[in-house]
Amino acid sequence: MTTEYRAAAETIRDAEEVRDALASALERAGLTLPSLRLDPNTYADADPRPLVELGRCSPSLARQLTAVIEKGIAR
Repeated sequence: MTTEYRAAAETIRDAEEVRDALASALERAGLTLPSLRLDPNTYADADPRPLVELGRCSPSLARQLTAVIEKGIAR
């Protein structure tokens, strides 16, 4: 395994961990973003730059997410 391959794999693992942490935090708040994932187009290169795609959600979920964020800001 080359150094570049290990670095790329670590970058992708880190992005997966962040995605999972976000999903877990949202779940603890009673929310689920159904399309939460890594955008595969952003890590398909030899030098990956993965992005967490938040995806789509219903207006109801967007309102709930807004309320959770605003509550956190108010602290």
